[in-house]
Amino acid sequence: MHVGRDDRIAEVLILGAGPAGLVLGNILQGAGIDSVILERGSRAHIEQRARAGFLAPESVAVLGEYGLDGGLRTRGRTHDSCEFRTAAGRFELSYGGLGRREVHTVYPQQDLVTDLVAEYLRRGGELRCETTALRLGDLHGDRPWVLSRTLEGVENPLGASYVAGCDGARGLARKTFAAPSSTCEYDITWLALLVQAPPTTDTVVYGVHRDGFAGQMPRGPEVTRYYLQCDPHDDPLHWSEQRIWNSLATRLDAGRYGSLRAGPIFERGLVRLRSEILDPIQQGRLFLAGDAASSISPSAAKGANLAILGARSLARALIAALRGGDTTALQRYSAECVPRIRRAHEFSHWMINLLHPPAGPNHAFERDMQQARLHSLATSRTHQDFFAENYVGI
Repeated sequence: MHVGRDDRIAEVLILGAGPAGLVLGNILQGAGIDSVILERGSRAHIEQRARAGFLAPESVAVLGEYGLDGGLRTRGRTHDSCEFRTAAGRFELSYGGLGRREVHTVYPQQDLVTDLVAEYLRRGGELRCETTALRLGDLHGDRPWVLSRTLEGVENPLGASYVAGCDGARGLARKTFAAPSSTCEYDITWLALLVQAPPTTDTVVYGVHRDGFAGQMPRGPEVTRYYLQCDPHDDPLHWSEQRIWNSLATRLDAGRYGSLRAGPIFERGLVRLRSEILDPIQQGRLFLAGDAASSISPSAAKGANLAILGARSLARALIAALRGGDTTALQRYSAECVPRIRRAHEFSHWMINLLHPPAGPNHAFERDMQQARLHSLATSRTHQDFFAENYVGI
């Protein structure tokens, strides 16, 4: 290790090159505000890392408003239905005709990140990959700073007018941040799989089964995401492919509703369902966005959408402060974002209770309540409109 010198002073220093950091950086660069993004992973890693791909209409509108939707417009696909499979049968909700009659746009997050990186660099932004942020300082002063370390072990201090923490729930910004939070540990774990094969149907499929939840999430014509509820202590590598396909077939009732299209499983991992809400999400000149501001379970595909909308709110506030000298929006950043975050969490929490077998001393009663909710969702137009509005929107 050796300490270098970096005289660079950015107007905004952004930690993390995920959707939140890259959307923020692009909007700022488009407004003529100088930014630097520090990212621990390599460029190849962030551009290949498979994540959720369901974008809400408001997220799509934000990307379009700031000229960030080139790939989305040419390669994105609309998605407007989901299917529930239970012991009582199956039902499909064409949510594009319910509620506000809105649809998702399916565009893999790794493709969106690739687009955003290229555009950020084209706009003159500085992206420092394979650079780890080690320490933040002077967050309540006029010149906050971060100490970072390159892959070669060179440590550099970097100053800025403002710092945006977009480096995830386990990143430096969140670790530095001392704020009240509320959490929910669900004691539910998913085995997350990416399969080189077309989905059985074009819809998202939710399997509500006594053995545990299973889900099919189309990611494209030749790639499918599957989820299997499993023991929290499982090792993903201990699941044989035969066990995986047998479990998926059972929980998705593939015998009745069409055989699964098997293919090579090229990625597997564990997702532990956990939710955390922070309030406020700003301290001094440090502002959080994306997963750093709120850890949300993937049960309703809200994470990337919260990241994009939070980045827009923060970008607008920073532009007003840095170009107009008006810090009102920055002072109200938490007040604008936290209610939206809470609403997304509430629906995610509702989905978790809808999809997973109840546990605990009242599990029999809770199972009856779960069946009642599913029956209402299958038969009540009012319930379906509520579901559609919250499933697609935030």
